[in-house]
Amino acid sequence: MDYNSDFRYDLEIGREGERIVHEIFANKKLEVKRDSWIGRTGNIAIEFKSRNKPSGIVTTEADYWVFIFSKEYQDKVILIVETQRLKDVAREYAKKGSIKEMGDDNTSMAVLIPIKEISKFAIYD
Repeated sequence: MDYNSDFRYDLEIGREGERIVHEIFANKKLEVKRDSWIGRTGNIAIEFKSRNKPSGIVTTEADYWVFIFSKEYQDKVILIVETQRLKDVAREYAKKGSIKEMGDDNTSMAVLIPIKEISKFAIYD
């Protein structure tokens, strides 16, 4: 669609956005994570192993991951990422060594993705 300063253009763009959101919530599997550490650490933690077994991003069947930023963000920020894209970004940060033991007795492993690097989720050709 070509650029147009007419309200009808913006309305059409908005309706397309509504269709996309509807498609995500109506027809896709979601993995929902409510994270209370994002505000303090500045990172999204993506678990990939727990108790020496694959878990989280490795075993998920979800089409999208939904991150609800709690605590400092008061559940008012939500990030939705297509699972394959999240795997790609997590792999990039794992290669950089951005990995941390966490969870009960540090029995889980997670890739840490800095929230300030949110642009890494974009796909550029």
